Amino acid sequence: MASATTKNYNSQTPKLWILCKLCKLLVWAAILDFPLNSHLTTLASIHKIHHTLHRLNLTEDVGQDSPPSAMPPRKKRRPSAGDDMSAKKSRQDSIFRKHESSQIQEEEAFSSKRCVEWFYEYAAYDNVVGPEGIEKFCEDIGVEPENVVMLVLAWKLDAQSMGYFTLQEWLRGMGSLQCDSTERLRNSLDYLRSVLNDSTSFKLIYRYAFDFAREKDQRSLDLNTAKCMLGLLLGKTWPLFPVFNQFLEQSKYKVINKDQWCNVLEFSRTINLDLSNYDEDGAWPVLLDEFVEWYKERQMS
Repeated sequence: MASATTKNYNSQTPKLWILCKLCKLLVWAAILDFPLNSHLTTLASIHKIHHTLHRLNLTEDVGQDSPPSAMPPRKKRRPSAGDDMSAKKSRQDSIFRKHESSQIQEEEAFSSKRCVEWFYEYAAYDNVVGPEGIEKFCEDIGVEPENVVMLVLAWKLDAQSMGYFTLQEWLRGMGSLQCDSTERLRNSLDYLRSVLNDSTSFKLIYRYAFDFAREKDQRSLDLNTAKCMLGLLLGKTWPLFPVFNQFLEQSKYKVINKDQWCNVLEFSRTINLDLSNYDEDGAWPVLLDEFVEWYKERQMS
């Protein structure tokens, strides 16, 4: 049945195409030469022809400059077994990529469990990382215990005693750094060093260092510890520190209290290297008045 219809359609196609061409010629002839009545007659004829074509469902091809193709429409190709396999493999690859991506995200996320396991690599029986554990920890991350980055790390952990980390301090600080392994902390060391470049953070670390380093039953810091901590924090940034350290060594002072400690930082930030803007009548502690006097006498001699 489909074959007969196609054959009938193909036999009529040339005639219809010729008929369309004749229609075009009639229209142009009517426009150029014929009077109005001829126009109307021509239009009526065209309308009748168009109506006939519409009944044959061939109006799509009217007005084409070339005859419509006599070839029947192509049938859609059925997917082969190979196509099915390719599609299946593509879906499997997509699922694998999603699974692999989720695994990577899980590995990158901070894990409290891993962090606790990491803590117990250094903790003693009393669930505290003590001096020996700190020493091993420093070896693993590649820094000396006296390195200032360890002070910054202790500040991040909010550790209360020098040379000791509790589990709670460890989890709080390492969680804020998103570090649950030695490798991750190694990768964060540059960040910890950079914190010292921010003046606000440096001031907080400087103030923290006093309470961190002092004995908990003492309100002041013994002089030797104070000199070590000042050297750690100001030794590379305050040109007058070597001279100030000499002053402390020959002075009568055995301890440094918190007010003196905080004023040393303010002095290092605001007073010129020649001490020309130091106000002896200002609210500086006696310790710094004596340092300025000692320094000027030394300069004169």
